[in-house]
Amino acid sequence: MSEKKFELARWQARFDELRAAHHVPGAALAVLVDGEIHELASGVLHAGTGVEVTTDSVFQSGSIAKIYTSTLIMRLADEGQLDLDAPVKEILPEFETADEEATRTITTRQLLSHTSGLTCDFTYDAGRGDDCLERYVEAAKGVAMDCGPGTAISYSSLGYNVLGRIIEVLTGTTWDQALKERLFEPLGLERSMTLPEEALSYRVAMSHLGDPGQYPEPAPAWDLMPRSAGPYGRVIVSAGDVARLARMHLDGGTAADGTRILSADAVEEMRRRVVDVPDKWTVSSDGWGLGWTLYDWDGVTGYGHDGAAIGQYGYLRVVPHAGVAVVLLTNGGGARELYGALFRELLGTFADVRMPDAFEPPAQPPVVDFSRHVGRYERAGVVITVSEPDGAPHLVYEFVDGMKDFSPALDVDLHPVTESVYAGTGAGPSFSEGYMPVVFATLSDGTECCYVGMRVAPKVA
Repeated sequence: MSEKKFELARWQARFDELRAAHHVPGAALAVLVDGEIHELASGVLHAGTGVEVTTDSVFQSGSIAKIYTSTLIMRLADEGQLDLDAPVKEILPEFETADEEATRTITTRQLLSHTSGLTCDFTYDAGRGDDCLERYVEAAKGVAMDCGPGTAISYSSLGYNVLGRIIEVLTGTTWDQALKERLFEPLGLERSMTLPEEALSYRVAMSHLGDPGQYPEPAPAWDLMPRSAGPYGRVIVSAGDVARLARMHLDGGTAADGTRILSADAVEEMRRRVVDVPDKWTVSSDGWGLGWTLYDWDGVTGYGHDGAAIGQYGYLRVVPHAGVAVVLLTNGGGARELYGALFRELLGTFADVRMPDAFEPPAQPPVVDFSRHVGRYERAGVVITVSEPDGAPHLVYEFVDGMKDFSPALDVDLHPVTESVYAGTGAGPSFSEGYMPVVFATLSDGTECCYVGMRVAPKVA
């Protein structure tokens, strides 16, 4: 536990100052210290209306939703309804990938830890009906693999939708309803929901989009994701409610009133390292557990998750030795910079954590042999061409096939950080507002690959 007292007025002033400095229209912050959750709010929910953020306001949490899905999966495993090491195919006969052996062997454990090899960005609007996840999994039949199951970590939102469908089959209800009955209600989460019509009962943050370095404008629509994005990307929450979920994990699986949600063994298993992460910068990860991103801050370990929901960005960090959790939810602007500045101070003060500096090339770049990385790398919907014109490392990131209209091709100059890690410039806000991490690695089966955005693209030429 922390020996320092949380001074609300001091941190409110600092929160306001940093939010304005980084052009974030509105944000909510929750800090769990000494067993108490402190909730703060700053800025506006909507730049057009000027409605202020309050501590009971709700935001789209993006991929933080994956922690809710993984927690629910572990609860079903606790109840004996699910064997994490059994093939997914045994539960979902309709599950199918482009690789026959992968289809037969991919397990729930691999989906949880992003080691299934399934590609990430299978976007499909399966409609608003209760059958949306069933239709999504059906539509994903034959989807390409980024890599072989168990050969590497490759972030997969598709994998989490498959987990969502497993939850539906085992509970006999929708993922939304299962979440409500098995997590929201027993944890007393009164400002947590999954559907836009539920969010309308609350003060809701509007997404904002724009160029770095200035205040963004309200997005053309509040919710740009289909209902079928739920298990991987849409839980609508207050910052305080995310902190309450984190507190349950810190407390060994019990809710504040003593209700047991998960066994202590399941809580521990979720944050046990399954795989190391070559790309330690895109989401500040050192490793991955069963759902949780794992961090190692100079020997101080922690876990958490980031989220992005087309203009809204969320960050959750938990430090077990100190009993501290910090949650930041934002509605646009320089959210990543706000997170970095704020969390460095909060985690440093209350958990003795020294977070790494922002990712950028060193002042004196190392001399590297880049020629071995030159070539063409591919994953579903993406082609990455790596070249060395005039001795200057360069990358073109191009969306193709079903993703060809997602964004124009990105022309990226690469600056060496190490022999295998490069800082990319010119990528714009598609990946980050600073340097884009580009990491070259070798999979366990010997395949050369390129990581961009935590996704594996194997070398094909």
